[in-house]
Amino acid sequence: MSAKKIGLLFGSFNPVHNGHLVIAQTVVNQQMADEVWLVVSPQNPFKDIKNLLNQYDRLYLVQLALEDNPKVKASTIEFNLPKPSYTIDTLTYLQEKYPDHQFAVIMGEDNLEHLHKWKNYQKILQYYQIIVYPRFGYQIPDTYKNHPKINLLQVPRFEISATDIRKIIQNGGSVRYLVPDSVYYCLVERKLYVDKPS
Repeated sequence: MSAKKIGLLFGSFNPVHNGHLVIAQTVVNQQMADEVWLVVSPQNPFKDIKNLLNQYDRLYLVQLALEDNPKVKASTIEFNLPKPSYTIDTLTYLQEKYPDHQFAVIMGEDNLEHLHKWKNYQKILQYYQIIVYPRFGYQIPDTYKNHPKINLLQVPRFEISATDIRKIIQNGGSVRYLVPDSVYYCLVERKLYVDKPS
C-alpha cells in the first residue's frame, strides 16, 4: 500500500452534518491530506453516553453522507478498541496498522483550547500534525501560535452543531439543508432522535 497522508476527523457524528463534510473536503482541496477519514467514536470520554445514538446507526448515517467520495471515508477503527476512545490510543494503533501512512488530527479551535486535558496530549503534538479549523468565539491559544505542528485550515465557519440538529428534530422542526439529503430522509423515515435527549 502506497504512503498517504491521512487526515483524521474524530467525532461522535451524532448525527453527521454538512459542517463536518465541508471541513473534510476542504482539507483534501487544500492538499493538507490525500484522504480524510471520519472516525466514528463509539464513546467520547468527554460526552454523555445517554445522548448517543447507537454507533452503527451513526456510522450508517456517515456512510450515507459520504456516498462514493473516494477522498473522504468512514472509519470504524475505534469500534474494536477499548472504550472510552482516547485519540492517542487510536493514533498509536493506526500507525502500527499502516506504518507507511502519515496521520494528522483535524480539530476545531474549541478542541485545541482543551487539548491539555487529553490523554498524552504532548505525544500527539510531538508526533502528529494538527489541522485546526476556526470556531466562533474561540481562537488559537498563545501557547500554540506558530507551533510547528499546528496548521490552520481556511474554511467557511458553519455554526451547525449536532446538538442543535437534535434539538430541532425534538421540537418538530426540519433539519433539511443542515445535513445531506440522504441523511435527512433517513432521519425522517426512521424517526431518529425524535425521543432522544439532546
